Amino acid sequence: MNTTKRRHSGIGSEPGINPRDDKYGHFTAKCTIHLTEYSSEHVSLSTLDNAEFVELMKLPREKPHDERPSLEKDGKRTLRWINIGGISWDVLSALALRYDLHSLALEDILHEQGHNQSKADYYRQHLFLRILCHSLPTEEDPGPDPRSEYPGGYTPDEPPRNDLETMAGFVKEGAESKLKHRRFSALSGFRLAARQRRILQIAALTKGDRVVVKHEPMFIFLLREGTVISIHPTPNLEFTEPVTERMHQHDSVLRTSEDPAILVEGLLDLIVDRILEVMDEYQDKIHQLEHDILMKPGMSTVRSLHILSGDLIMHKRTLEPIKSMLYGLRRYDQDRCAAMGFGNDIPSNRRQVETDRHGSDAGLGVGVGAGWHNQHQEGYMSSKSKIYLADVYDHMDFILTSLDMFSGISENLINYAFNMASYEMNQVMRRLTLATIIFLPLTLLTGYFGMNFTAMWSIHNYSDVLFWIIALPVMGAIIPMFLYSDIKKMLHYFSKVMAARRAVLAEERAARHPW
Repeated sequence: MNTTKRRHSGIGSEPGINPRDDKYGHFTAKCTIHLTEYSSEHVSLSTLDNAEFVELMKLPREKPHDERPSLEKDGKRTLRWINIGGISWDVLSALALRYDLHSLALEDILHEQGHNQSKADYYRQHLFLRILCHSLPTEEDPGPDPRSEYPGGYTPDEPPRNDLETMAGFVKEGAESKLKHRRFSALSGFRLAARQRRILQIAALTKGDRVVVKHEPMFIFLLREGTVISIHPTPNLEFTEPVTERMHQHDSVLRTSEDPAILVEGLLDLIVDRILEVMDEYQDKIHQLEHDILMKPGMSTVRSLHILSGDLIMHKRTLEPIKSMLYGLRRYDQDRCAAMGFGNDIPSNRRQVETDRHGSDAGLGVGVGAGWHNQHQEGYMSSKSKIYLADVYDHMDFILTSLDMFSGISENLINYAFNMASYEMNQVMRRLTLATIIFLPLTLLTGYFGMNFTAMWSIHNYSDVLFWIIALPVMGAIIPMFLYSDIKKMLHYFSKVMAARRAVLAEERAARHPW
């Protein structure tokens, strides 16, 4: 079971996380790790657990070439993709020490702040991407976790903790100073436990009315020497299976390009394709609710539309940063790398630079993909990857446009439902008013003739004919007086109908007798 604990570090503490610090050892999980080494001609996939991966990361760089898990043959360059499912400190620390991952990137992985906004961070060692993935639950899923349906709401189960804990929960037991551990959501300000209770309550109240969408972050590292690292919060790597399948197709762009930026683009494209599936589900839901509203407006349908409208607003907030991130990768990748102090001046032989700095690069392929960057290559994203990113960006733009359209349709349907309810109420009041206009004069006259006076000539000297002699003219005067506008509209309607009919007859006669 994943016992990862996401929380804020102490207020005012040092930013970033030191991968050599053992106080983060409570981040434990049984990870699933896929190590893929590929080139245009060869591909190899290895599945490792925590211990095997940590041992692999500890292999000395001076390891002989023929003993490292590499696929370099006939001078072909081999690229590496490390796909990690689950967040565990032993794996992260070994990975960070091996590939010199930035401490701020580690902090973003370990400290989920309650919003998980997608972003791209540029460092000298690597490009770091954090993307909030949206996907539909599969049939194999045991059941959606309500906390994963809200961005930042996913927090794996934790063992019970005492009320008094060390600051930020990171210092070991036995420290001299202990403070009450307070866990906050970065946006709401409520304690995280209370916030999760509210999430569970809302999920129970809205069950059956929402489109269930899983929100999970994905973290991607693109190293300058050609290694791509992707990290998921759960051990299940089913999300990236399509990319793994493409990796085994010898004619795929992932293989033929020999460009790690293309692999990053493929992961981003997969994330956006999953979002398109979510949009299709929302479209089906909108169509069903529109049918229900047009057939018979009801408060249950309005309730579903209200819940749907709120979800659409939330998704727009979580999806817009992805579009901004894609635009930044295409437009500002070179500028940001230039601002960091590298770009055109990158040596063509990156392997030699790494060898001079760390010694032999044999261990674990640190020099893998050495020829990826050269004096003609700027930034982390290659020109070819930016071409494909343009298509991903277009899909993302379509998604946000669809969100606006769905939100507008849901609001219009809600307004239509209330307008129909108001119209039906007006019709009821209209019928009641008509009945009152007709029967109120009769009621007045009936009350007059029904009085019990002894000497009443209108009753003793006349029959009921006198009643109708008086009532009919009164009704004939009052009804047209109160229904004058309606009678006028009715006459206008019939005149238009007759005019249209005469126009049709005239056109038919002209067609029969053109001369």
